[in-house]
Amino acid sequence: MLQIEGIKLALDQDEGLLRRKAAAELGVPEAALRDFRIFRRAVDAREGVRFVYTLRVSVQDEGRVLRRCKSRGVSPVEETPYRLPGPVSAPVPAPVVVGAGPGGLFCALALARCGARPILLERGWNVERRRRDVERFWDTGALDPASNVQFGEGGAGAFSDGKLNTGTRDMRHRFILETLVRHGAPESILREAKPHVGTDYLQSLLVSLRRELEALGCDIRFGHRLAGLELREGRMTALAVEGPEGMFRLPAEHAVLALGNSARDTFQMLHAAGVPLEPKPLAVGVRIEHRQADIDLAQYKRWAGHPRLPAASYKLSCHLESGRGVFSFCVCPGGQVVAAASEADRVVTNGMSLYARDGVNCNGGLLVGVTPADFPGEGPLAGVAFQRALEERAWSAGGGGFRAPAQRVEDFLLRRPSTGPGGVLPTYRPGVKWCSLWEVLPDFLCRSLAEALPVLDRKVRGYAHPDAVLTAVETRSSCPLRIPRDAGGQSAVRGLWPCGEGAGYAGGILSAAADGLRTAEGVLAALEQKGETP
Repeated sequence: MLQIEGIKLALDQDEGLLRRKAAAELGVPEAALRDFRIFRRAVDAREGVRFVYTLRVSVQDEGRVLRRCKSRGVSPVEETPYRLPGPVSAPVPAPVVVGAGPGGLFCALALARCGARPILLERGWNVERRRRDVERFWDTGALDPASNVQFGEGGAGAFSDGKLNTGTRDMRHRFILETLVRHGAPESILREAKPHVGTDYLQSLLVSLRRELEALGCDIRFGHRLAGLELREGRMTALAVEGPEGMFRLPAEHAVLALGNSARDTFQMLHAAGVPLEPKPLAVGVRIEHRQADIDLAQYKRWAGHPRLPAASYKLSCHLESGRGVFSFCVCPGGQVVAAASEADRVVTNGMSLYARDGVNCNGGLLVGVTPADFPGEGPLAGVAFQRALEERAWSAGGGGFRAPAQRVEDFLLRRPSTGPGGVLPTYRPGVKWCSLWEVLPDFLCRSLAEALPVLDRKVRGYAHPDAVLTAVETRSSCPLRIPRDAGGQSAVRGLWPCGEGAGYAGGILSAAADGLRTAEGVLAALEQKGETP
């Protein structure tokens, strides 16, 4: 197989030209191309706007073609699809996966496909009930602490943009994308350089994925919260689980902790049980909201509005003289800012968009890096206390009812309170309260944002537009702690397998799902060592 990179098409050129261009790059007749496919497509808006393709093709006598080919964009590539480990006999007791976010779902899927018949515990509810609970919360401000944007089937990613790009390379990624497509995700995610599913597709494919898990013998239990651990000589023996009928003991020699980054009560329980935890850096800040048409114009210039172009996004960062890093995070073109709280009297924001990304506004996190040195006190839970303090201040400034404090960028830079919106109308539900964020957020955070905004405006014109809206506070970009694990994937407590974003080992849907597969591989290897093979 040969890979051809850097093939470009103008916006109005048909993709049917790609075969001809590929043949020209290789110096062979077009008829000589076999197994031709588009591997990746990206939009290049640096000089004009073009589509840039990576192609994969087969030709006869590839070695000879490579020797004669003068293009630097051509290279041999070996496709090695990800394979699940071999089958095992269903062990007794069954392995338990705690959490039905991307990490937990793909861990459970791998275990189930290999015959381990796992139990999947999720403190929240299935996506159908969860969707109703979240919509009611956004409409009324009535929070269900067990069923919200953070907790429930699909994890926090079920109410997001559904971005599937990651900065890491892993052979598991293709397997994950193909699995999502098989369960209803659009096929475009297999070739776009920045694939996304959108919350609408994510929520529907979760139902299909659940049906496969159940058909494979996975015992899925919604409304079940991990409440405690039973250990003997440093090893897992059972879990204390709180379900709809009350507390019960669940025997477990292998338990995967795919908790998500908002399972604060579970982190406290683990700490009290003696499971090693350690603080780690994170980032906090606000959601910044622009008109999508303005971002399109800034990125695409005179080509903005072209029917073949997707809603424009951006990725920005800068390093301040103070040593702080400020960067964009989880940008949602054509999306909305959403209430993402999971605890009473605390305001949290996040971003969400549908697959079409056809909303009026574009929003993204504007975050400042913080380290454990910024946390109040010491210890592994100090980062949680830091997050909670910010969320409580945002609640007070919003006036209750989960309204969020907000300010226009112009007013923020001038340090004057906002009294209402300008040309950008905030999309946050249940609603915002206009104020001065300088009275809400820590001084170092505001100073960092104020210093960064003009710098970032030079990178994307209009980023610091006077009417852009800052909505506070975004605190859940990552987990403030890590659950250490060894090279095999286990905690110091044997049989306990930290996994995904809530354990500090992932940062998004794709990387969390990949870590779920990696953790399942470790569990299956441990079962094989114990003799749980057919």
